Amino acid sequence: MDLANLSVLLVWGAATALAVALVAFAVDLSRLSGAKVDARDAARSQERVAVGAGAAEPGSPYGPGSVAGATPPGAVNRRLAGIGMSVTWLAIVLLLVAIVLRGVAAGRTPWANMYEFTLVGTFVALAVFVGVSTRRDVRFLGAFVTGLSVLFLVLAQQQFFVEAMGVQPALQKYWLVIHVGVAICATGIFTVAFVTSVLQLLRDGRDNGSPLLGSRHWGWLDHTPTPSALESLSFRLNSVAFVLWTFTLIGGAIWAEDAWGRYWGWDPKEVWSFIVWVVYAAYLHARTTRGWSGTRAAWFVVAGYACVLFNFTGVNLIFNGKHSYSGL
Repeated sequence: MDLANLSVLLVWGAATALAVALVAFAVDLSRLSGAKVDARDAARSQERVAVGAGAAEPGSPYGPGSVAGATPPGAVNRRLAGIGMSVTWLAIVLLLVAIVLRGVAAGRTPWANMYEFTLVGTFVALAVFVGVSTRRDVRFLGAFVTGLSVLFLVLAQQQFFVEAMGVQPALQKYWLVIHVGVAICATGIFTVAFVTSVLQLLRDGRDNGSPLLGSRHWGWLDHTPTPSALESLSFRLNSVAFVLWTFTLIGGAIWAEDAWGRYWGWDPKEVWSFIVWVVYAAYLHARTTRGWSGTRAAWFVVAGYACVLFNFTGVNLIFNGKHSYSGL
């Protein structure tokens, strides 16, 4: 078996492991949904005292300052969440090896087409998730991050797959490593921030008496951090990703001048990359200077991520341009 085929098998292995992690995280959330928290009143008293230190909300096993693996008073057994984290780590290792083998088989940096971009972008999103989890308990994101990751990997294998081979002369530059690599890192962080903002919208809807989200089936939302804590986490992630995306635009312009003799040519990919930048810039500006917070800020993040997805899929598959390197 050659390295390229082994890489494919490892990707399927990572997807399988993530599916197992998804089930573990989902069952953990369902347990939280049906759990009765006996120490709710005591936790509320503790929160009033420690609110300035980022304490978890009443009855919640999560909080912006909580440590992964810790079991607050009144919390249910979190063994399944621990299993989900362990299997996610396994999936990350499998996916990393698959990416490295893909690069060795192709004889280049393994992110030159849509298939490889999806693999590495998924790896970055998972790495961000487990990285953040080492500093605070974000296992409530597990089911959603792993679910999206399974979707992305299966989509890559079924729809975006191309054989491992060399690239066009225009891509045989060190900018392929820098420009595309930074773009992938930004996309991975945007993904985790998007999941966080979606959870913020769901939690806010439940807290405000939504008829749908107010049912007992959505009870697990009561055990996630408050909407403000989720918004704060999303803002921090988006701030880092925005800086990386800014460098993506700058690096792309420098590479374009070197390859095509101009910094900007209104190519579809260039235009939509700039649209992504504008949307996230408007979000950061509105939140920090105009006081936009809560659901308005969260919907801004959702709109921005929709632009990111269209920039990756629609622009590559629908429009013809100088950036048509999907390999399909």
